[in-house]
Amino acid sequence: MPHVITQSCCSDGSCVYACPVNCIHPSPDEPGFATAEMLYIDPVACVDCGACVSACPVGAIAPETKLTGKQLPFIALNAAYYPERPADVKLPPTSKLAPVLPAPQVRRGVVDLTVAVVGSGPAGMYAADELLTQKGVRVNVFDKLPTPFGLVRAGVAPDHQNTKGVTRIFEGISERSRFTFYLNVEVGKHISHEELLQHHHAVLYTVGAPNDRRLNVAGMELPGTGTATETVAWINGHPDFAGLTVDLRHERVVVVGNGNVALDVARILTADPDALARTDISSAALAALRNSAVREVVIAARRRPADSAFTLPELIGLTSAAEVVLDADDHALVQQDLASATDPLTVSKLEILAKLPVASQTAQRPRIRLAYRLTPHRVLGADRVSGVEFRRTGTDEAVQLDAGLLLTSIGYRGAPIAGLPFDDAAAVVPNRDGRVVDPATGEAVPGAYVAGWIKRGPTGFIGTNKSCAMQTVSNLVDDFNAGLLADPAARPALLDKLIRSRQPDTVDAAGWRAIDAAEIARGDAEGRPRAKFTDVADMVAVAATAPEPPVARRLLAGLLR
Repeated sequence: MPHVITQSCCSDGSCVYACPVNCIHPSPDEPGFATAEMLYIDPVACVDCGACVSACPVGAIAPETKLTGKQLPFIALNAAYYPERPADVKLPPTSKLAPVLPAPQVRRGVVDLTVAVVGSGPAGMYAADELLTQKGVRVNVFDKLPTPFGLVRAGVAPDHQNTKGVTRIFEGISERSRFTFYLNVEVGKHISHEELLQHHHAVLYTVGAPNDRRLNVAGMELPGTGTATETVAWINGHPDFAGLTVDLRHERVVVVGNGNVALDVARILTADPDALARTDISSAALAALRNSAVREVVIAARRRPADSAFTLPELIGLTSAAEVVLDADDHALVQQDLASATDPLTVSKLEILAKLPVASQTAQRPRIRLAYRLTPHRVLGADRVSGVEFRRTGTDEAVQLDAGLLLTSIGYRGAPIAGLPFDDAAAVVPNRDGRVVDPATGEAVPGAYVAGWIKRGPTGFIGTNKSCAMQTVSNLVDDFNAGLLADPAARPALLDKLIRSRQPDTVDAAGWRAIDAAEIARGDAEGRPRAKFTDVADMVAVAATAPEPPVARRLLAGLLR
């Protein structure tokens, strides 16, 4: 009875190291791990020990016999990753485990290594974890919101609750004695990069790629245009987007771009609100969806079906949870691409697309239509969006779709960080393996490091940030050991005083746990995992109710600082 990895895979590699027979691939030391859509369990080599189930942070692994109907396609998907061979031949040929990359070792014993991590999403929390694997390191994590964990909280669709379970790992990291949260503190506003360096050996930025790439066509300034990323943030109750206007009075929504975020938005906009009411969706978004007139979401892609940007696991999840259709012309495109495709993942995607029904004139229930070879030309409408005009890609043929809402999902861009160089073309901070470099001289910027999307661009998945952070932290520690990082000029205890003098509403770990407990309690009353606060003032007020730590603990914390 082999175990199976399902679409909730976060690809952080924990299961690989837990497996005693090395049957989960690709492993972090193998080519392609960083870009793999998911990991796969070899059904022949699996010995049914269940070690991977316990190690998985998002509950994505289950015995084959306990899968739900929606998860059954993953049996074949896991098996297809491995070549056919005789039943008594297991791969790989040795029982050697994937090597566990050694934690960087701090060797300077005179002073503790102190690091400021800016950003509390996956890259920041994985970086803190790597730093705190040993003694002699202190980490202060900063985030401009009163709540931590970045896109896991605000960017993962609410109907993917298992994926959000990775926060359990992050909570454990934040409970370590030499870890401190400074939430509701914005670096660049409440404290500068230079000031952080006065209190730390290094500053590690893990701020992601917060900006959407914009569609440059006429009419994008009209009301009724927006981005899929902003809409997901609104759905999740992100305080910066809680007041976003998402007009659902028209029967059709068009989403330009067909990556995973586009699929998330389409799935939520066509989902049964009663099912969403059992998730942590924001109350405002749920109310809007209950009154929605949307009957169809068209996901429009510029290229052909074989070039679809969504991952295979997300496509399987979408087709099992929603009514997904193609028009007749796009069905023909799928068949053409399937006849010439050779890449196994692409073939699997096309085989699923080939089985989708042809769109009827009227939808019996809200549906999603995948459309191809549509290049946006202009947005139609006078006072607000009334439709979108496309050109059939590579031709002058005009294709017009009526729509009351246009969302773009065509990628992300990093934003400049005050005090650091920025590569505007690549939209990242220029770096060598996480060390920030001055592009004019090619020299490393002392004490400045990056990890996550601001380091490598918007690629990979939640778990990809683990190996990314490990690389940066390893180089940071090497620099510290080599004496390349200046010791902080200010006493550690002065940092807290400085920050609170400028931001009295700073939220610490105890304040976050008070917010967390209150949200869970509100959710329990409604039969939901949590009911989020969407207003910063409300969050700060709840955080202020957190009990003060005992005197002995406060004294110890002062000594550690």
